[in-house]
Amino acid sequence: MPQQPLADLMRPNKISEFVGQNEIVGKDGILRKLITGAKETGFFPSLIFWGPPGSGKTTLTRIIASTLKREFYEFSAVNTSIKDIEAVIKKLSVPKTEIPDNQLKLSTKETPTKNIKSDNFAPIVFIDEIHRFNKAQQDKLLPYIEKGLIIFIGATTENPSFEVISPLLSRSRVIVLKRLEEEGLQKILERALRKIERKITPDALNFLIESSNGDARVALNVVEIAANLTNKKISLDIVEQALQRRQYTFDKQGEEYYNIISSFIKSMRASDVDAALYYLARMVTAGQDPLYIARRMVVFASEDVASPTALVVANAVFQACQQIGYPECQENLAAGTVYLSLAKKDRSAYDAYVKALEDVDKYGNLPTPLKIRNPVTKLMKDIGYGEGYEKYTKESLLPEKLKGKKYYK
Repeated sequence: MPQQPLADLMRPNKISEFVGQNEIVGKDGILRKLITGAKETGFFPSLIFWGPPGSGKTTLTRIIASTLKREFYEFSAVNTSIKDIEAVIKKLSVPKTEIPDNQLKLSTKETPTKNIKSDNFAPIVFIDEIHRFNKAQQDKLLPYIEKGLIIFIGATTENPSFEVISPLLSRSRVIVLKRLEEEGLQKILERALRKIERKITPDALNFLIESSNGDARVALNVVEIAANLTNKKISLDIVEQALQRRQYTFDKQGEEYYNIISSFIKSMRASDVDAALYYLARMVTAGQDPLYIARRMVVFASEDVASPTALVVANAVFQACQQIGYPECQENLAAGTVYLSLAKKDRSAYDAYVKALEDVDKYGNLPTPLKIRNPVTKLMKDIGYGEGYEKYTKESLLPEKLKGKKYYK
């Protein structure tokens, strides 16, 4: 029989055993209040857990189902079709006057509150990675949620504002989970080491905590591998061997992808060269396409920097990335980042252009002054094209409606 993974073995069964997310599961936390209320009234809302990997989304969902003694169905949007989920839900849609005990998957000694309407005993349907379902797939869930046939709980690592359809969002309570703090990770790891009866050196433990990026699953998986690499005390060398590399990657369609590039650009704009280099290093280490970074630098050079030389530098960085590639081109990216960060900033050209765009959008195709039209034919010349044009005039050459308007200052 396959051995149960350590990460799964260490999942807590009670909310009191859960580590981290104290704002949510603590004494005054929203989740604890919802669970307490559901025991008294039977009502529990649909939820969407939004948080980074390994922060406890799945574990909390299982604790909810276990504590409330509800039928529980777990799916992953990665490898499950909406038809599979619908097939399960449709079996649950037969009206019940009372729910027999043998239909409840009890995992604690508590029993549901008596005299509660059968609707309040709706099963919990959990869909992990809900952002992987498209709009049409998410739409299919709405009727079951609206009729109270299921309590829907979704989990996502992506911002639900962008990845979950509005009707589903409006019918669910979004609960935000944070990455686990070092103190929480240490507590989880110490529990796991006691469970498997192994010891670890302090430097190895500290390194593992730092390298796990707040992801308890990563930390536990590494401990499990490390414990199988040696019979002795787990040392730093063994942890490094088990870890191979830190978890720097990001989903190139995910929110964190855009957060990092945004932080990079805004750090250069603020002339914070150290922050800009840090975010550049984050992108390079995660395997970001160097041409993507270089393209953003070219745009930045035109939008934000006073000197025209900045565009020359940024284009040179882009060309170097094209010709050289990783790993050497990271040096070109770094040099360009330093130059653009320290260069004098001036957005006046870009801001002026944006104002001109606003007027184009507002007024449409305003006729250009006749004097600056090119009199290509005799007819055009006869009706005034080019008449009165002076090469070095100080007169405004904008359309009549915008005469004298100033965009650039």
